[in-house]
Amino acid sequence: MARNMQPIAKRCKALGISPAVMGYKGKETNRNPKGQMRRKKSEYAMQLDEKQKVKFVYGMLEKQFASYYERATKMQGKAGENLLILCERRLDNVVFRLGFAATRRQARQLVTHGHFTINGKRVDIPSYQVKPGEVIAICENSRTKPVFTELTGENAPVVLVPKWIEKTEAYAGKIIAMPARDDIDFPVEEHLIVELYSK
Repeated sequence: MARNMQPIAKRCKALGISPAVMGYKGKETNRNPKGQMRRKKSEYAMQLDEKQKVKFVYGMLEKQFASYYERATKMQGKAGENLLILCERRLDNVVFRLGFAATRRQARQLVTHGHFTINGKRVDIPSYQVKPGEVIAICENSRTKPVFTELTGENAPVVLVPKWIEKTEAYAGKIIAMPARDDIDFPVEEHLIVELYSK
Protein backbone atom coordinates (compact mmCIF):
# COMPACT_ATOMS: atom_id res chain seq x y z
CA MET A 1 0.00 0.00 0.00
CA ALA A 2 1.36 3.44 -0.96
CA ARG A 3 1.87 5.80 1.97
CA ASN A 4 2.77 9.45 2.38
CA MET A 5 5.97 9.49 4.46
CA GLN A 6 6.78 13.21 4.23
CA PRO A 7 8.18 14.89 7.40
CA ILE A 8 5.20 16.32 9.28
CA ALA A 9 6.63 19.59 10.63
CA LYS A 10 8.45 20.47 7.42
CA ARG A 11 5.39 19.80 5.26
CA CYS A 12 3.04 21.67 7.61
CA LYS A 13 5.30 24.73 7.44
CA ALA A 14 5.40 24.58 3.64
CA LEU A 15 1.60 24.35 3.42
CA GLY A 16 0.94 26.95 6.11
CA ILE A 17 -0.94 24.74 8.58
CA SER A 18 -0.36 23.99 12.25
CA PRO A 19 1.03 20.53 13.15
CA ALA A 20 -1.76 20.44 15.79
CA VAL A 21 -4.27 19.94 12.93
CA MET A 22 -2.45 16.68 12.19
CA GLY A 23 -2.49 15.69 15.86
CA TYR A 24 1.16 16.63 16.49
CA LYS A 25 1.02 19.32 19.16
CA GLY A 26 4.75 19.43 19.98
CA LYS A 27 6.22 19.40 16.49
CA GLU A 28 7.88 22.47 15.04
CA THR A 29 10.70 23.05 12.58
CA ASN A 30 13.43 25.67 12.48
CA ARG A 31 14.46 24.87 8.93
CA ASN A 32 14.42 27.69 6.41
CA PRO A 33 13.40 30.48 8.83
CA LYS A 34 13.13 32.98 5.96
CA GLY A 35 10.90 30.71 3.91
CA GLN A 36 8.01 33.15 4.07
CA MET A 37 10.05 35.81 2.23
CA ARG A 38 9.73 34.11 -1.14
CA ARG A 39 8.35 35.91 -4.17
CA LYS A 40 4.62 36.06 -4.81
CA LYS A 41 3.07 32.73 -5.81
CA SER A 42 1.38 32.24 -9.15
CA GLU A 43 -2.32 31.42 -9.36
CA TYR A 44 -1.50 27.81 -10.26
CA ALA A 45 0.88 27.49 -7.28
CA MET A 46 -1.84 28.70 -4.87
CA GLN A 47 -4.35 26.23 -6.33
CA LEU A 48 -1.85 23.38 -6.12
CA ASP A 49 -0.97 24.26 -2.51
CA GLU A 50 -4.64 24.07 -1.44
CA LYS A 51 -5.01 20.64 -3.06
CA GLN A 52 -1.78 19.39 -1.47
CA LYS A 53 -2.89 20.73 1.92
CA VAL A 54 -6.17 18.76 1.93
CA LYS A 55 -4.47 15.61 0.60
CA PHE A 56 -1.79 15.86 3.30
CA VAL A 57 -4.19 16.48 6.19
CA TYR A 58 -6.40 13.51 5.31
CA GLY A 59 -3.52 11.26 4.24
CA MET A 60 -4.55 10.62 0.65
CA LEU A 61 -2.63 10.22 -2.59
CA GLU A 62 -3.58 11.75 -5.92
CA LYS A 63 -5.59 8.90 -7.45
CA GLN A 64 -7.94 8.57 -4.49
CA PHE A 65 -8.27 12.34 -4.07
CA ALA A 66 -9.14 12.77 -7.76
CA SER A 67 -11.85 10.11 -7.45
CA TYR A 68 -13.28 12.00 -4.45
CA TYR A 69 -13.39 15.15 -6.57
CA GLU A 70 -15.21 13.33 -9.39
CA ARG A 71 -17.75 12.09 -6.87
CA ALA A 72 -18.11 15.56 -5.33
CA THR A 73 -18.94 17.13 -8.70
CA LYS A 74 -21.86 14.70 -9.15
CA MET A 75 -23.41 15.53 -5.78
CA GLN A 76 -25.86 18.36 -5.16
CA GLY A 77 -24.36 21.60 -3.87
CA LYS A 78 -20.90 23.14 -4.25
CA ALA A 79 -18.22 20.73 -5.46
CA GLY A 80 -15.55 22.15 -3.12
CA GLU A 81 -17.68 21.77 0.00
CA ASN A 82 -18.80 18.30 -1.07
CA LEU A 83 -15.14 17.30 -1.49
CA LEU A 84 -14.25 18.39 2.06
CA ILE A 85 -17.32 16.65 3.49
CA LEU A 86 -16.38 13.38 1.73
CA CYS A 87 -12.89 13.65 3.25
CA GLU A 88 -14.33 14.39 6.70
CA ARG A 89 -16.63 11.31 6.53
CA ARG A 90 -13.70 8.89 6.14
CA LEU A 91 -13.61 6.28 8.92
CA ASP A 92 -9.96 6.99 9.79
CA ASN A 93 -10.82 10.69 10.22
CA VAL A 94 -13.80 9.86 12.45
CA VAL A 95 -11.61 7.60 14.61
CA PHE A 96 -9.15 10.49 15.00
CA ARG A 97 -11.95 12.97 15.73
CA LEU A 98 -13.34 10.71 18.47
CA GLY A 99 -9.92 10.61 20.15
CA PHE A 100 -9.38 6.88 19.54
CA ALA A 101 -6.08 7.70 17.78
CA ALA A 102 -3.52 10.44 18.39
CA THR A 103 -3.12 11.26 14.69
CA ARG A 104 -4.89 10.48 11.42
CA ARG A 105 -1.90 8.36 10.39
CA GLN A 106 -2.28 6.27 13.52
CA ALA A 107 -6.04 6.08 12.97
CA ARG A 108 -5.51 4.74 9.45
CA GLN A 109 -3.17 2.04 10.77
CA LEU A 110 -5.54 1.04 13.60
CA VAL A 111 -8.51 0.79 11.21
CA THR A 112 -6.46 -1.28 8.74
CA HIS A 113 -5.53 -3.68 11.56
CA GLY A 114 -9.23 -4.26 12.28
CA HIS A 115 -9.58 -2.63 15.71
CA PHE A 116 -12.96 -0.96 15.00
CA THR A 117 -16.54 -1.97 14.36
CA ILE A 118 -19.43 -0.13 12.74
CA ASN A 119 -22.83 -1.17 14.12
CA GLY A 120 -21.13 -4.25 15.56
CA LYS A 121 -19.48 -5.35 12.31
CA ARG A 122 -15.69 -5.16 11.97
CA VAL A 123 -14.54 -2.73 9.26
CA ASP A 124 -10.89 -2.43 8.16
CA ILE A 125 -11.23 0.10 5.30
CA PRO A 126 -9.90 3.57 6.29
CA SER A 127 -11.77 5.27 3.42
CA TYR A 128 -15.16 3.84 4.48
CA GLN A 129 -17.76 6.65 4.34
CA VAL A 130 -19.66 6.87 7.62
CA LYS A 131 -23.38 7.70 7.62
CA PRO A 132 -25.75 9.21 10.22
CA GLY A 133 -26.97 6.61 12.70
CA GLU A 134 -23.84 4.45 12.54
CA VAL A 135 -22.02 3.60 15.78
CA ILE A 136 -18.22 3.39 15.63
CA ALA A 137 -16.68 1.40 18.49
CA ILE A 138 -13.36 -0.13 19.49
CA CYS A 139 -13.53 -3.94 19.27
CA GLU A 140 -14.04 -5.67 22.62
CA ASN A 141 -10.76 -7.60 22.45
CA SER A 142 -8.80 -4.46 21.46
CA ARG A 143 -9.85 -2.26 24.38
CA THR A 144 -7.15 -3.54 26.72
CA LYS A 145 -4.32 -2.77 24.28
CA PRO A 146 -1.91 -0.07 25.56
CA VAL A 147 -2.69 2.32 22.68
CA PHE A 148 -6.37 2.43 23.66
CA THR A 149 -5.94 2.40 27.44
CA GLU A 150 -3.70 5.46 27.04
CA LEU A 151 -6.17 7.32 24.82
CA THR A 152 -9.39 6.40 26.66
CA GLY A 153 -8.25 5.99 30.28
CA GLU A 154 -8.32 8.47 33.16
CA ASN A 155 -5.31 10.40 31.86
CA ALA A 156 -6.58 10.55 28.28
CA PRO A 157 -6.05 13.84 26.42
CA VAL A 158 -9.11 16.09 26.09
CA VAL A 159 -10.54 15.92 22.56
CA LEU A 160 -13.02 18.40 21.06
CA VAL A 161 -15.48 16.16 19.24
CA PRO A 162 -17.25 17.95 16.34
CA LYS A 163 -21.00 18.52 16.63
CA TRP A 164 -21.88 15.94 13.95
CA ILE A 165 -20.38 13.14 16.10
CA GLU A 166 -21.55 12.15 19.58
CA LYS A 167 -19.23 10.25 21.92
CA THR A 168 -21.71 7.87 23.54
CA GLU A 169 -19.21 6.11 25.84
CA ALA A 170 -15.46 5.75 26.43
CA TYR A 171 -15.08 3.21 23.61
CA ALA A 172 -17.80 4.26 21.17
CA GLY A 173 -19.25 7.18 19.25
CA LYS A 174 -22.28 7.77 17.01
CA ILE A 175 -22.67 9.73 13.79
CA ILE A 176 -25.68 11.99 14.45
CA ALA A 177 -25.55 14.15 11.29
CA MET A 178 -23.61 14.80 8.12
CA PRO A 179 -20.57 17.08 8.59
CA ALA A 180 -20.91 20.70 7.43
CA ARG A 181 -18.37 23.09 5.91
CA ASP A 182 -17.80 24.86 9.24
CA ASP A 183 -16.73 21.56 10.85
CA ILE A 184 -13.44 21.68 8.92
CA ASP A 185 -10.87 22.71 11.54
CA PHE A 186 -8.08 24.05 9.33
CA PRO A 187 -7.97 26.97 6.83
CA VAL A 188 -8.63 25.89 3.26
CA GLU A 189 -9.94 27.68 0.18
CA GLU A 190 -11.67 24.82 -1.56
CA HIS A 191 -12.70 26.94 -4.56
CA LEU A 192 -9.03 26.96 -5.61
CA ILE A 193 -9.07 23.14 -5.75
CA VAL A 194 -12.18 23.25 -7.95
CA GLU A 195 -10.48 25.79 -10.25
CA LEU A 196 -7.42 23.55 -10.49
CA TYR A 197 -9.38 20.45 -11.48
CA SER A 198 -11.63 22.46 -13.83
CA LYS A 199 -8.72 23.40 -16.12
